[in-house]
Amino acid sequence: MLKKLENSKEACDIHHRAIRDTMDILSGKWKLQIVGSLSLGKKHFGGLMAHIDGIGAKMLSKELQDLELNGLVKRTVYNTKPITVEYELTSYGNSLQPLVDEIVAWGMQHRRKLRDKD
Repeated sequence: MLKKLENSKEACDIHHRAIRDTMDILSGKWKLQIVGSLSLGKKHFGGLMAHIDGIGAKMLSKELQDLELNGLVKRTVYNTKPITVEYELTSYGNSLQPLVDEIVAWGMQHRRKLRDKD
């Protein structure tokens, strides 16, 4: 449908709305890093803290809650002593894998370009 209307205001509005909706869910410094880390497998809170350089516990907790609220992350609490909490991507969260892969590829390309510029 967008191909047919590619230069119309309606197509631009649809395009921009989709970008805005995506950015509303994934914006910020940490969310894509969390999704990227969880795309490699389930992790405990401490494991996420170790994999995501510079994030604080309060911020990680807030971002995980947001991702869970949006259906991207599943939180599982195990009845152990002390209580163990594990995080993983939902199937909906896993649908972000192609986006994460493209961002990783672009980031690596960009870093090479900057390095080669010097």
